[in-house]
Amino acid sequence: MTHNICQLVLTTLPDSAAAQRLAEALVRDGLASCINILPSMQSIYHWKGRMETAQEHLVVIKCSASRYHDIQERILSLHPYELPEIIAVPIADGLPAYLAWLQNPELTP
Repeated sequence: MTHNICQLVLTTLPDSAAAQRLAEALVRDGLASCINILPSMQSIYHWKGRMETAQEHLVVIKCSASRYHDIQERILSLHPYELPEIIAVPIADGLPAYLAWLQNPELTP
């Protein structure tokens, strides 16, 4: 069964405080049902002609796909990076009750 009406939106932030602020804003504003903040990880990437290394926190935003554009705008408004990572990954399948909750967290089963 395919449920591409839900998705994961991924972004990285430079510290846990920035990740916490973003997560709280998205949940408080009803844009995301659940957000996981993963502990510090090392990122290696090219930026402006140089190889860079940074400690970052991965933020996994679980939401209805219909909220993507509002989530993207909110991330851009709060994100400290010049070019933040914002990637949406469709959820192909999952527990039906959980996916229903992702679409409408106010209607907790």
